[in-house]
Amino acid sequence: MPIYEYQCKACGHRLEKLQKLSAAPLTDCPACEAPALGRLVSAAGFRLAGGGWYETDFKSGSKKNLAGDSSGGGGDSKAPAKEGAAA
Repeated sequence: MPIYEYQCKACGHRLEKLQKLSAAPLTDCPACEAPALGRLVSAAGFRLAGGGWYETDFKSGSKKNLAGDSSGGGGDSKAPAKEGAAA
């Protein structure tokens, strides 16, 4: 369920509400009780970080591993195995 952000056009009160996609938008302000709430357009409040499908499949070049170490390498890369080494 997405989190919607609302602002009252009468008093300026702002709030966030967790609602289903099919739910009707809120209209009544909980602060002043006026029917003047309007839904705001806002950015998502999360960031994908760490190793995983987002890290390896959708980033390219030097943009990989932005949240990880400063080496700029990929997330779970392993050193190549040495030939002739006993396992």
